[in-house]
Amino acid sequence: MPAAVFEFNSVIVREPSPSVVDGLRAEDRGSPTYEGVKAEHDAYVEAMRGADANVTVLPPLASFPDSIFVEDPALVFTEGAILLRPGAPTRVKEVEEIAPTLRDLFDVVLELPAGFADGGDVLTTAQGVMIGLSARTDRAGAEALQANIEKLGRKSEIVATPEGVLHFKTDCSLLDEETILATNRLARSGIFKAFRQMIIPEGEEPAANALRVNDVVMVGSDFPRTMEMLDKAGYKVVPLKTTEIGKIDAGLSCMSLRWFSDKM
Repeated sequence: MPAAVFEFNSVIVREPSPSVVDGLRAEDRGSPTYEGVKAEHDAYVEAMRGADANVTVLPPLASFPDSIFVEDPALVFTEGAILLRPGAPTRVKEVEEIAPTLRDLFDVVLELPAGFADGGDVLTTAQGVMIGLSARTDRAGAEALQANIEKLGRKSEIVATPEGVLHFKTDCSLLDEETILATNRLARSGIFKAFRQMIIPEGEEPAANALRVNDVVMVGSDFPRTMEMLDKAGYKVVPLKTTEIGKIDAGLSCMSLRWFSDKM
């Protein structure tokens, strides 16, 4: 029986470099400190291990401030990995850095031949893979990604990301096979009509980038009403600090590549 879409036994992360303080940001919310990002990342790795995932920790890359966010240059499934083409010019060469690790861990590694696509725009659900068009993922990249996903035997669809939202998963995450956590602005689009939806309380929109790993839901600890809502709904909530990474447009899903390996 195939694993549920939130069941993972394998995770890749990358240690932050001191250069992370120069990471990209759409708006100035102040600069993070390296020590703060490192502490949040360390807690994140421990939470992954606490959720029974085997974590591969890659070394920091000083030349690439955003390389801690390994979800954007690649996409991973049980069936194989796909090397993506990040939409930010400063991140394009991160693909070359992570490719050898993926080739070691996967029998099948595909490449994106055209366009641009970030992993932060990709949500895997039980119904298929949703690819959100955004400032970082264009139509050519999304269509090329669809073709690769099909080669891996999976279905996908291209959807719209609300105007002004950096990544599709900035505004949504998977809670279980039937339930999506979403901001009100994304829920209004109607793209999740096939799912049960839980709507983020007003003012806590960044909490939408939560992360279900096995039996726990990791949530930014700065968002108490979201955590209370999920707890009351019966989810096992693990709060994690995201204050520093939030200053460079990041959330919980950004910091890892996650899959269920049938080789373990």
